[in-house]
Amino acid sequence: MALTLIESAKLALGRDETLKATVMELFASSSDMLRELPFQNIPGGSLIFNREQKLPSVGFRSLNEAYAEGTGEVDRIQEPLFVAGGDIDVDTYFEKTGNFDQRAAQESMKIKALSLAITKTIVKGDTETNSEEFDGLQVRCIGDQLVNAGASSAGDALSLAKLDELYDAVEDPTHWLMNKAMRRRLSAASRLYTVGGYITYTKDEFGRTVTMYNDLPILIADKDNNYDDIMPFTEACASGSSVGTSIYCLSFAANGVVGIQNGEMDVRDMGEIDEKPVYRTRVEWLISIAILRARAAARLRYIKDAAVAA
Repeated sequence: MALTLIESAKLALGRDETLKATVMELFASSSDMLRELPFQNIPGGSLIFNREQKLPSVGFRSLNEAYAEGTGEVDRIQEPLFVAGGDIDVDTYFEKTGNFDQRAAQESMKIKALSLAITKTIVKGDTETNSEEFDGLQVRCIGDQLVNAGASSAGDALSLAKLDELYDAVEDPTHWLMNKAMRRRLSAASRLYTVGGYITYTKDEFGRTVTMYNDLPILIADKDNNYDDIMPFTEACASGSSVGTSIYCLSFAANGVVGIQNGEMDVRDMGEIDEKPVYRTRVEWLISIAILRARAAARLRYIKDAAVAA
């Protein structure tokens, strides 16, 4: 059973694990992706599964004739877990001087930084360039799960027709993923009778407004832990300039795009350590993502920063 971090936090509170629950809620509140992504607990250090690639042949037959035998094809996939986390040290000075909020503030900032770093990895991670991180959506969406906005060397404006094509490339889509600029472009297009687009709004668990396009919530990949844009207009376009960005359509489901973890994130109050007069909190998470169905995610690429077309 796959649970979001918010659902896991509720269960943690039920077990009186207040610190862990607080950390999971902070992770979820800092990142749209981590708020909505379902996580599946796995034993050991990797998830091994079969991904359907080709269905077996079927057909009609004449009387007294046999059916043609046919079997399906699957890919054997292994997704290893990766270790993410950090230590938070706060000098005992703050407790002695009555500034008890300092430790909580430092923990909050560390958790926010880690959640933003993991969010960037979910989108942009590439084991070819960094063996300590897992592959993200940009690397994983290949073949039929890639849709091009056009073939211009300087990129092409997003069109609603291409967005519909992206939608149709995913089985049981649940979410869009894009940067803030593209969300603004879609909202602006919906106000133009010459373009259109079905934009609605709802609220998330934290009371924040969520924009929806064609009844699917738009998740934003905004800043990483270094305050750099996660999905800027710096992706290479078709054999040309690096001025493009992407939009993803995703199916967050138990058999779709999931986070995988070996147990929930480990949050430990280490107390005052021996090496120096500080209180240490350690956050560690064995984590990766998996695309359990071949058509659970798709990417629309080569989009330039321009007004949306019909």
